[in-house]
Amino acid sequence: MPPLRTLLALPVAVALLGLPPADSSAFSAPPTDAVLPLLTTRGGAPAAALLAREGSTTRYAHAGTGIARSDHFRAGSITKTFIATVVLQLAAEHRLSLSDTVEHHLPGLVRVAGNDGRALTLRSLLTHTSGLSDFASDTGGRAPVTPRQAVRIALTHPPTARGRFSYSNTNYVLLGLVIQQVTGHPYADEAERRIIAPLRLTGTSFPGSRTSLPPPHGRAYAADGTDVTDLDPRVAGAAGELVTTLADLDRFYAALLDGRLLPPHWLREMRDTRAAHGAYGMGLFPEKLPCGTTVWGHNGHISGSYVRTAATVDGRRVLTFRVNTDAIADPDLEPAVLAAEFCPRTS
Repeated sequence: MPPLRTLLALPVAVALLGLPPADSSAFSAPPTDAVLPLLTTRGGAPAAALLAREGSTTRYAHAGTGIARSDHFRAGSITKTFIATVVLQLAAEHRLSLSDTVEHHLPGLVRVAGNDGRALTLRSLLTHTSGLSDFASDTGGRAPVTPRQAVRIALTHPPTARGRFSYSNTNYVLLGLVIQQVTGHPYADEAERRIIAPLRLTGTSFPGSRTSLPPPHGRAYAADGTDVTDLDPRVAGAAGELVTTLADLDRFYAALLDGRLLPPHWLREMRDTRAAHGAYGMGLFPEKLPCGTTVWGHNGHISGSYVRTAATVDGRRVLTFRVNTDAIADPDLEPAVLAAEFCPRTS
């Protein structure tokens, strides 16, 4: 899982689609269903699909072949929103504090190569401001590792400047270990009990070491065309192992942002981007679209799958789209899809 792409070329996307600039009062975006096929023709994906939700109304569209509406797929770093939600629920229950140090919960684990868990807080893990190296930069997202092995790999590198935003999967692997230490249960069990079961996300699971996807599912392809449908989720762990569906992701983000999973204070904390200088909250990041609308959500990149969910701040309107390959070849297409969905059309 490569670093999160939080700064995308929005002006370029606008120019490519023949749209007015971001400060135009008459911004007009093409319908999302018209932009979606570009993910296959210009984006290099074998197939793409989206599911939009507004209130109780949903709209599905797909392009190419090999994807169906009910398919299960790997969601990559969207897992981080689930992990962050569990941590913030534990904070709301006073079972931990975001100012707790990593050392307090995982004594002695982070004490190598200038990395010091006594100086790192849970808040710094949630906001990617810990300075810890990303273990996936070493493994390439291909080698299955245990959580502690992932941490040890990361600790072979000195930290970057603490307090600056630097996306690292290691942060969320550590948060998975903190959840287990605080609750006595694996992070997957806590997410199931607190999120998946209450919201009836019947297509969502933490597969652990299970390499196959549950049916129904299509195929997943690496950038070179290799079939990577079967994959050991331990390549990502708490940073990206989730398996889910389009409908479940729409339902989850709608429930999260409309306040069904966190008390108001903790939802505001989740959306507070000051620690990461506007780039990231806690398991969520904002994206300001060319029309001025800001949407909240996350993306997910894992071998054979790229997923993006975005929603209005109240959760009433949500869009999830996915492609069945590693990434979108043209990075301007992602903001174009979001603009087409969330920016108002004018005549």
